[in-house]
Amino acid sequence: MVDEKPTFDLDIFLKDSQDNLPSMDDLLEDTHPVHEGEITSGKILSYDKSEVMVDIGYKSEGIVSRHEFEGDDSLEIGRELEFLVESLEDSEGRVLLSKTRADKIKEWDAAVSRLEEGAVVEGRVVRKIKGGLIVDVGIDSFLPASQVDVRPVLSFDDLIGKTFSFKIVKINLKRKNIVVSRREILEEKRSKGREELLSKISIGDLRQGTVKNITDFGVFVDLGGLDGLLHITDMSWGRINHPSQVVAIGDSIEVMVLNIDKERARVSLGIKQKTENPWVNIAEKYPVNAKVSGKVVKLAHYGAFVELEEGVETLLHISEMSWTRRVSHPSEILKIDDEIEAVVLSVSEKDHKLSLGLKQTKQNPWDRIGEDFAVGMKVSGRVRNITDYGAFVEICEGIDGLVHVSDMSWTRRVNHPSEVLKKGDDVQAIVLSVDSENRKVALGIKQLIDDPWKTSIMEYTKGQQIEGQVVKITKFGIFVGFDDSLEGLIHSSQLESEGQKLEDLYKQGDDITAYISKVDTIQRKISLSMKPSLGNNA
Repeated sequence: MVDEKPTFDLDIFLKDSQDNLPSMDDLLEDTHPVHEGEITSGKILSYDKSEVMVDIGYKSEGIVSRHEFEGDDSLEIGRELEFLVESLEDSEGRVLLSKTRADKIKEWDAAVSRLEEGAVVEGRVVRKIKGGLIVDVGIDSFLPASQVDVRPVLSFDDLIGKTFSFKIVKINLKRKNIVVSRREILEEKRSKGREELLSKISIGDLRQGTVKNITDFGVFVDLGGLDGLLHITDMSWGRINHPSQVVAIGDSIEVMVLNIDKERARVSLGIKQKTENPWVNIAEKYPVNAKVSGKVVKLAHYGAFVELEEGVETLLHISEMSWTRRVSHPSEILKIDDEIEAVVLSVSEKDHKLSLGLKQTKQNPWDRIGEDFAVGMKVSGRVRNITDYGAFVEICEGIDGLVHVSDMSWTRRVNHPSEVLKKGDDVQAIVLSVDSENRKVALGIKQLIDDPWKTSIMEYTKGQQIEGQVVKITKFGIFVGFDDSLEGLIHSSQLESEGQKLEDLYKQGDDITAYISKVDTIQRKISLSMKPSLGNNA
């Protein structure tokens, strides 16, 4: 019997071998389940200068950057650590891990397990960021700028490195952030202090406080959990234009409690009430007609305010500044900080009012104006002002006399004072009348000479030739001045104008030869003619 050699069927062998190989599913079942964003355990296999290779039980090893282990003694082959899976497949097909991020997540989870919303914790201010501060409460948390204090903070730099109590306002597990508030802690503390203070405080108490805020109408003072209003009118017995003249934010001041509203937790405060009211018995200190000294502290269009002493400010009305001058504004006579003497005109303790007079320190020149300037007296002065109806001449300091336009010339027709006088001219005049009650002095210039209509004019006859100069040109004729003070009219009908404009033929100052055609003593008019025959026959 011949033994048969066993035959080898390659196809059958390969088929059996393939059937006995583990499938891909079988292989994946043997690996540790790994997902991106999760923390997983891993064993350090090897490392070099840039990377650390870790076995996480996955189909491929994970890679961790070597710099994550700087200063960390946990880098040891075979050591098991926890890592965060950042990516299961990067651009090079590698699994990327992070030990640092895993540590932070574990720290966050550990910290959050000890914290809860509403809890009060101690924390240290670490640094500034946009919108607030980072506070270390065992883990970094966010302190919004609005929650730093109960009042605006000028500089966050002063808080960095300091430790305070904070309330945990919100924990966001999904975003892994914590929001804290210091303001709520302070407000709760202030609320307790406010209730305690309101139960103890009384009207008339003197309290120490800190200036918290300044407005145009007053100052808010922190009394230790309770804010009180110090109104500007209660800061000083004297005038204050703005509270910042007296206090500054942060100042520690002593105030008196004036009023308490416990239901609305409001307190009114005062400073001036700590001292005696200077207006008490004011009439005894400053009786009417007494001469007093003071300092000008303010000017208004209607007068000046004068401080006699701290808290006593009085009005010097513009009408009481000069006997003679027409004062348009107090600044014409006084300026701020001037030390002056004045006379007390009236006092009212009830209304806190006292009026002064400056002019009363001198004798009223109008009281003796009739003695100093009698009617008919010749006076000298300077033209101080010119109006449509006349010129004002200063005949002594502060007293003007009026030269009316009608009293400037016996013979000339003066339409405006500027035809005869100008401002600044030195003139002589005669006193025509004095009215001390109404404070008026009338002057005349023409009265310095005799009325020519009663004397010299009578010497002129019809047809008489005169030499003069053109003084005025009108539509109906020209006026000619002659013999210094006389003036006559040459009517256009008596001029050889032949239809031409008089302004084209004659100019002011032109020399003229004319003839007297008529002298009217009643109307005080002299008519002239360029025609000698008309003059002779007139």
